Amino acid sequence: MKLRSPFKHLYVQVIIGLMLGITVGHYWPDIGASLKPLGDGFVKLVKMMIAPVVFCTIVTGITSLSDTKEIGKTLLKSMGLFYVLTIIALLTGLVTVFLMQPGAGMHIDPKQLDASVAARFANDIHIHGFADFALHIIPNAFVGAFAQGEVLPVLLLAVLCGFGLSRIGSAARPVLDTIDGFSHMLFAVFGVIMRVAPIGAFGAMAFTVGRYGIKSIGSLGLLIGTFYVACSFFVVVVLGLLCRLHGFRLWQLLRYIKEELLVVLGTSSSEPVLPRLLLKLERLGCKKGVVGLVLPTGYSFNLDGTAIYLTLASMFIAQACDIHLTWHQIAAMLGIMLLTSKGAAGVTGSGFVALVATLTVMPDLPVAGVALIVGIDRFMSEARALTSTISNVVACIVVSMWEKACDRDVLTRELSSNYPFTEEKLEAGDTPSVVMAGPSPR
Repeated sequence: MKLRSPFKHLYVQVIIGLMLGITVGHYWPDIGASLKPLGDGFVKLVKMMIAPVVFCTIVTGITSLSDTKEIGKTLLKSMGLFYVLTIIALLTGLVTVFLMQPGAGMHIDPKQLDASVAARFANDIHIHGFADFALHIIPNAFVGAFAQGEVLPVLLLAVLCGFGLSRIGSAARPVLDTIDGFSHMLFAVFGVIMRVAPIGAFGAMAFTVGRYGIKSIGSLGLLIGTFYVACSFFVVVVLGLLCRLHGFRLWQLLRYIKEELLVVLGTSSSEPVLPRLLLKLERLGCKKGVVGLVLPTGYSFNLDGTAIYLTLASMFIAQACDIHLTWHQIAAMLGIMLLTSKGAAGVTGSGFVALVATLTVMPDLPVAGVALIVGIDRFMSEARALTSTISNVVACIVVSMWEKACDRDVLTRELSSNYPFTEEKLEAGDTPSVVMAGPSPR
């Protein structure tokens, strides 16, 4: 058997890109800072594919279900799990910041903080309250959902179209054949785009190190360390326990999606790997209809990395400014964060915008306090995106098991395989239903 060169593996190429990016950013910071368009360009390339991929996946998934009444139950279970995980994530950040006290002893005068930093990011906050959030999901026009490039409007449209096609019987066959062929084409294009992932990771990392510098961690290193400790605890203990309770191992799953995690690490965004995770989850034995509903929904409702960041950053500002919050104030803050964490998308910088949105409605904490962490936010965005991505993958498998829509034999075989996934299948445009080995999930 001919061994494949390790340099042909995507994760190896991405690691090389990350290392080169750190090197260029550190030794030639001006050049590194100028490479930001490489990372931004890769993310934009993938984002333009997300809306049609999600639409095709959900429509074909719904029409493949024998009982469309199960969709409401699946979404209800998903939302229940998402909110439980979000609450645990918020509490994880809160406990960690109380234990490690990263802001204690700084004695910052809130009046001396630069309020213009918060004002600049406040302009990005367009949604206020649950009603605005619900209305924002509804696109202004059919094609408007795709033009906006946001997941939730596309998900709503796809669910409606899936129900509609399920009701018209044989008349839906030509439409479904077209959507299925279009889906194959989309995944083939996505396979080509992923070839430039190492370049995108290189540009994004070179910009981060070149623009902010490794030395910028400096005195705020304890805050960054605290955040990484909280995220690690949530992934290893909380998600690890959830995996074990459902009969599979977290470490095997992380190995299975290592390429996607490296892309997230390099780009500080979870969106570039959404189409690829849709493929891998179905290959793990999860039913296409459940995967198509749960994973895209989780990208807006299960941002656990952002939830940890919100409590940790808010309490850091309180500690740094010598503001002592009562337990009633902290409880109110957690309630607000349950809403603001759901409004953040899976793209770089959205967690910081969610933090500004939280402090805007919290009279007890100065909004200008975000000026303390704006310089190091980029060093925490990677952990936010990684934590949320892992949480969504685990949640999707768990919900699939709850719905009896996961073939456990396929899951065990794929996770224990030494060659779980090949680039050639993705680049050839094979959708999960085509490349899945073994019996179909029941």
